[in-house]
Amino acid sequence: MAPGAREEYDYVVDADGSGDYESLQAAIDGAKSFPRDRVSIFVADGVYEEKVKVHAWNTEVDLVGESVENTIVTYDDHFDGIDRGRNSTFFTYTLKVCGNDFTARNLTVRNTAGPDVGQAVALHVEADRAAFENCRFLGDQDTVYVAGEGSRQYFDDCYLEGTTDFVFGGATAVFEGCEIHSKADSYITAASTPPREPFGYVFDDCSLTADPEVSEVYLGRPWRDHAHVAFLRSELGDHVHPAGWHNWSRPDVEETVTYAEYDNGGPGAVDADERVSWSEALTPSEVARYARENVLLREADREYAPNWHRIVAE
Repeated sequence: MAPGAREEYDYVVDADGSGDYESLQAAIDGAKSFPRDRVSIFVADGVYEEKVKVHAWNTEVDLVGESVENTIVTYDDHFDGIDRGRNSTFFTYTLKVCGNDFTARNLTVRNTAGPDVGQAVALHVEADRAAFENCRFLGDQDTVYVAGEGSRQYFDDCYLEGTTDFVFGGATAVFEGCEIHSKADSYITAASTPPREPFGYVFDDCSLTADPEVSEVYLGRPWRDHAHVAFLRSELGDHVHPAGWHNWSRPDVEETVTYAEYDNGGPGAVDADERVSWSEALTPSEVARYARENVLLREADREYAPNWHRIVAE
């Protein structure tokens, strides 16, 4: 446990028994429901093998790891339609966040089920106003599920890896300064943006990298008809397919999706005429609407969600 951690935070989690709790779930379950003030939980370096859920009543939680490399929350679970039905993907998480106004920083969340078992979620977040800073999300298929219609999520300086559809779901999410690492020839995003939402995923100033043997990766395919994804000012490796986007063998969705790019660089950032005809290259005036504050903030946040307003507006 880091010196002074007990005094600085409300609770300390340490696997060696020197903190208030030995597991994250015990600390979350012990926190006050719908607290008046934010609840801060420090997690000491260690490997925490557990399935963790931040309940809807656990609002205003700050989860702070001692270091992103050595504070590791891990579990091994994957899709098993026989045991849990056709929607069992959504049971496979390592960390599930349902409580609004959640933040996490300096920790790793991973699903170790492996590449040969299908869907296996590391992070499942359906909370509104959830922020992740300097975190790693490790897995294969369906690593990060950003969910919740109308929910807003922000990823800053994070590392996300996977094989297929490893960023998926229907939330509005902004990824800034993140590394997006592909481990197989497949698809990065599978957005299911609701048609009433003005934005889906925005990747800004990100780096798209891949394992050495990977050479054909699409930026996205639509999980649902109105998928909305934009890559802005990002560095695209040579593993990105020149077509850029895929219609999931459903030509009808080409009329409803919004797949956009602006000022990307790197060998994967080809001329617009090499991309599929139903994607778009944004103009400087068009890209302005994708600013973080415009995507993630609402008027009421200034008064009723000051922590979120501070995170997004700074």
